[in-house]
Amino acid sequence: MNEPGADCPICPRLAAFRAAGRRAEPAWHNSPVSSFGALSARLLVVGLAPGLRGANRTGRPFTGDYAGDLLYGTLQRHGFAAGSYAAAADDGFQLHDCRVTNAVRCVPPGNKPTPAEIAACRPFLTAELSSMTRLRAVLALGTIAHDSVLKALGRRLTLFRFAHGAKHEIGGLLLADSYHCSRLNTNTGRLTPDMFDRVVAALRDYLDRAA
Repeated sequence: MNEPGADCPICPRLAAFRAAGRRAEPAWHNSPVSSFGALSARLLVVGLAPGLRGANRTGRPFTGDYAGDLLYGTLQRHGFAAGSYAAAADDGFQLHDCRVTNAVRCVPPGNKPTPAEIAACRPFLTAELSSMTRLRAVLALGTIAHDSVLKALGRRLTLFRFAHGAKHEIGGLLLADSYHCSRLNTNTGRLTPDMFDRVVAALRDYLDRAA
């Protein structure tokens, strides 16, 4: 499966932002962030993009910031992960039957990729979905992730509206929606840990019944 190289030039704005990051923080990852977890997983979690001080720093999706604390803690509680999550790529934390990625693989300024950047990175998501031969469910964290998955699958957005807690059956694949587990969403009350837990619990039940 294709992954963007460390110096991927496809999006000039993101490449320039990475270069500036390398100058400012040479010890950080400051490169496209590859997916975490096995291609044989039945669940794929798709986020927006690497966080500036999270995955862009550590080199692993959702690692090193609050979103990762909530995501990986919830996944572990429902049997999708094991080990000690120490917010570092070398902490030994493992995913079970789950893989985590982002719609955009490079950190964008202000955490806001442009539509053109989202589209440019979509072939990597399309290849990932095609390579996951046992895939049964996708958890989309936010509207951009939801839309990117649908476009990667060749589906019309108008037929599958994003809503927190929504579930969409797409040719034998379940697409589940959640608000992004960012600190902004939890601080404003848009997403509570209990709300997020219920979404992941439903996916656990779905995959257990599908086994």
